[in-house]
Amino acid sequence: MIPYREQKLTEEKVFKDPIHHYIHVRDRVIWDVIGTKEFQRLRRIRQLGTTYLVFHGAEHSRFQHSLGVYEIVRRIVDDVFTGRTEWREEERLVTLCAALLHDLGHGPFSHAFENVFELDHEQYTQAILLGNTEVNEVLSRVAPDFPERVANVIEKTYRDKLVVSLISSQIDADRMDYLQRDSYYTGVSYGHFDMERILRVMRPTEEQAVIKYSGMHAVEDYIMSRYQMYWQVYFHPVSRSAEVILIKILHRARQLYQEGYIFETNPTLFIPFFKERVTVEDYVALDESVLLSSFQLWQREKDAILSDLCTRFINRRLFQYAEFDPATEYQKFGKLQKLFERAGLDPTYYLVTDSSSDLPYDFYRTGEENERIPIHLQMPDGTLQELSRKSEIVEAISGKRRTDHKIYYPEDVLRRGAETNPHYAAILQLIGEK
Repeated sequence: MIPYREQKLTEEKVFKDPIHHYIHVRDRVIWDVIGTKEFQRLRRIRQLGTTYLVFHGAEHSRFQHSLGVYEIVRRIVDDVFTGRTEWREEERLVTLCAALLHDLGHGPFSHAFENVFELDHEQYTQAILLGNTEVNEVLSRVAPDFPERVANVIEKTYRDKLVVSLISSQIDADRMDYLQRDSYYTGVSYGHFDMERILRVMRPTEEQAVIKYSGMHAVEDYIMSRYQMYWQVYFHPVSRSAEVILIKILHRARQLYQEGYIFETNPTLFIPFFKERVTVEDYVALDESVLLSSFQLWQREKDAILSDLCTRFINRRLFQYAEFDPATEYQKFGKLQKLFERAGLDPTYYLVTDSSSDLPYDFYRTGEENERIPIHLQMPDGTLQELSRKSEIVEAISGKRRTDHKIYYPEDVLRRGAETNPHYAAILQLIGEK
């Protein structure tokens, strides 16, 4: 009897994929994990949240991305690393499973949803892997401790740091897939880089995957692609406007429930989140189809704020935005809050500040929170050099955080009422002042 961990499918299964052409599955455990309800749920979680309201092609899912990350890692461990003494073949299966399952705990609209209910998708990934789930049952067939090993890789506490670096580092399979995939589905060119070249010059070491010096320019291109994607796509101000409204919908619904408001349609699947008593089963039951169906129904709620916000989100009637510097314009924001109150617009829901921040590349800073392991180049003599010491392009952006602040407001309402309501006119004038 062949042990489960070594079982192969009688015939290789393939997924057609626009980024990697084919995604290959031969391992029985990988095929069985893909078939679990927890993994299939990722089909109903968009990879880019509200970005589809800006880039209409961005309808791709966490399911697609997870398969893509798996395929990149499969190529690395089966083709690039195979036969090299630094790579331990016995780590192959745990690495593939961690790649496939690294996003398993993402909730609907991901980070926006997490922020409202103070959840952590990585913690829920651990809970799904280790709980009474179909995924856990499949992984446990490999070995009783195998689910925990996979969870440790995703948690970045696994004993083999090389394995962790393939899933989570500044040049990992996760980023290599989402940059190309998100670029393809949004229709932009910023995320393109030469992944084939990077894989060809990637080498295993005890601590992490490193890049041969001859591949430095491909890595420079990768880092600049990431930089551009963040500012042109991920932090797009219109997408952030949709996310602001989404967050305010969930805040309003929770507040109403806690105040005893009687919904026209009972928000059954939200109640554990409103009560802050969420089980793994509750978490898995909620996906984006549930949220969108609820928003559709909540358009008809008696509460004017909830109804309006849901109508805005469903019909893409988003808030307008303006530049805002909280360091120098805090007094202006205070004035705006008072004007909104006088105008009869609740500033809690209709005057929102939002900030986006990104650090495109950083070198190792011992003891700092979220310290980053840098990308290392393997020099011709075998020594390792941190990337920014050799690349002037990367040195120019290393350790430099860029932050963007915006203020969001319902310009449509203000402009319609500006002629009859002096407070509306004053708000527009104050927002427009530099």
